[in-house]
Amino acid sequence: QVQLVESGGGLVQAGGSLRLSCAAAGQSSRNYIMAWFRQAPGKEREFVAFHSPIGPKTYYAESAKGRFTISRDYAKSTIALQMNGLNSEDTAVYYCAANPGGGYSYTPSQYAYWGQGTQVTVSS
Repeated sequence: QVQLVESGGGLVQAGGSLRLSCAAAGQSSRNYIMAWFRQAPGKEREFVAFHSPIGPKTYYAESAKGRFTISRDYAKSTIALQMNGLNSEDTAVYYCAANPGGGYSYTPSQYAYWGQGTQVTVSS
């Protein structure tokens, strides 16, 4: 079992930045694919970015490319999502997720472990 706890959400003005963090506890997650998803009101949960230990390799949704950066600290068992140039469409609950299986993972069903989520609100 892996427990994930997100932090760092909040209210920010359009054009601003936020840094989200996710701490993993329990069994080792260093071989897991770690990702960020988000869910806006009335919408399905959508992929934002993942970090794979193979490579290592990162991958971003089109909406995140050039603005968001996912990073990982294996010593601290954390991942982070640096978000720059935020706009109102980025308003959502952001979730950290872990996939113990292999292969690149873009859909929520591929992830076995989830955090409780952290709210990000961008005001225009």
